[in-house]
Formats: sequence, structure tokens, C-alpha cells
Amino acid sequence: MDFLVALLPHLVNGISLGLLFALVALGFMLIVGVMEQINLAHGSLFALGAYLAFVVVSSRVPLPPDLLAAWRAVPIGWRYAASLVLAPIGVALVGMVLELGLRRTYGKDPLYGLLFTFGAALVIEEAIRILFGTRDYVLPVPGTIGGGFIFLDLIYSTYRLYAAVFACSMIALLWLFVERTPYGAIIKAGAHDSEIVRALGINLSRLRLLVFGFGAALAGVAGIVMAPIWGIRPHMGVDAVVPAFLIIVLGGVGSFWGAVLAGLMVGLVVGLAGAYASEWSLLSMYLLLIAVVTVRARGLLGKKSILEA
Repeated sequence: MDFLVALLPHLVNGISLGLLFALVALGFMLIVGVMEQINLAHGSLFALGAYLAFVVVSSRVPLPPDLLAAWRAVPIGWRYAASLVLAPIGVALVGMVLELGLRRTYGKDPLYGLLFTFGAALVIEEAIRILFGTRDYVLPVPGTIGGGFIFLDLIYSTYRLYAAVFACSMIALLWLFVERTPYGAIIKAGAHDSEIVRALGINLSRLRLLVFGFGAALAGVAGIVMAPIWGIRPHMGVDAVVPAFLIIVLGGVGSFWGAVLAGLMVGLVVGLAGAYASEWSLLSMYLLLIAVVTVRARGLLGKKSILEA
């Protein structure tokens, strides 16, 4: 019983981490599905969201002195809430600019798109270093979601519970959007067959632009929520995009709930390994991928592939 009680905080941490990983992976998967292009800049957009939120919350907004003083007088809770809106919009706009540049690679060897997004990732990361330096930052959070609380004689992080609930809410809203709205149906149709979408009179270029921006915004949101846990640093995107890609493969390419389930599994494995054998923390998720793919080549909830023929 004592062992289970001691294990509980690590399980909570793993679940919150896994849900945030799943949120990053779902934005990544939307872009892959509609664009048929792996966006190697997704991690840099994740980091950009964290930095933009830091600018908003820490009152480093480029405003005239009078407006800046008024903004600094706003309670941190309202500034944090504003960052959850403004930072993803900023990341979405950057994502849309990337998609406009990516259009020149459509219809060509996929390697051109990979190289373009890889170059974009380097540019964004270097721009962050120029503007903010290489030091680590901490995103301030409201006191209501900071600190900790005691349960079963153990201290738990209030923010990690908030992060888990927020990620669950975002995943649920994303599912409702994709499954229960006409726009979601268009996105799914575009992922299935872009030529049919074009034949139906839907502007495919506009669809790709909006989906790329939407996926980038999801990365930005995840970066904001993850920032108080990981800290803010220029290369934090690499720590997010690798698990995101792994989760898509593990859950099954194109499977929404497969990505969520895989995210939870990766989060739990990384969280538990980090608690009891920190040197195995990163390696554990790769071992999990090997174990699952060895048994089920299409991933947890993926459709049957020729690899299993």
C-alpha cells in the first residue's frame, strides 16, 4: 500500500506529461494528414509559443510607456489568460507564413519539403536565440494554479493537475471540432483524398493554409502549458517534436484516439523511468515503440498495412 501511495505522484506526473505530448502530436498529425508533409519545424513552433507567452505574461510587450505601465498593472491571472489566446495566434501566423513558402515544394520530391521545414526550424530557433539569448526563462503562473497541495501525506503539484485538465479539455474540443463540425469534415476529407476536396469546389490552398496554422497553434498552446514544467529554452522544441513523431507512429498514423493513448503510454513510461531510473527516461519511450511495433506494425489503433501481409 505504501508503495502505491508513493507511486501515485509519478503516475499523475506521467499522465499530465502524456496528455501534453498527445496535444503536440495531434497538431503534428493534422498537418501530416492534410499536407502529406512532415513538418520538422513543429517543435520550433512549440518553443515559439512558450516564448511569446513569456513576453505577454512578463510584461515585455512592445507597447508605448503608458500602455506598458497599464498592462503591468493587470493581474497576472489575466495576463496568463491573454497569453493562452495571443501566443497561439502569433504562432499560427508564423505557421501560415511557413505554409506559403512550402507551397513551392508541392508536387515535388518530399525531400524538398523536409529540407524546407528543417531550415525553417533552424531559422526560428536561431531567431529566438538572437532575441532572448541562450539563458533559461520561467513562465510566471497565477498563484491559484501554482504551488502544491497535500494528499495522502504527499505533496502534489497543483500546476501539473491544471496542465492535465487543460490538455484533456483541449483534446476533447479538438475531437468535437473534427468530428462534429462541417469544417472538421472538410479537414478529414482533405486528409483522405485532396483531389476529391478540390473537385467539390473547396479551395485546397486555403484549406492547407488554415490547417497548417491550426496545427501550429496547437503546438503553441502545448508550449505555453509545458513551459512552467520544462522551463523555456531555445532548444525545447526538440524535446517535444521527437516524442510527437514517435506517438503518431506508436498510436497508428491517422488515428486520433491512437495518438491520445500512445501519448499517455509515453508520458507514463517516461515519468516512471525518470522517477526510478533517470538514465533510462528518454530511452524508455524508444523501447516502448520497439515493443509495440514488433507486435503490431500498424501501431496501437492504426489500420492494417502491407507490413503485416
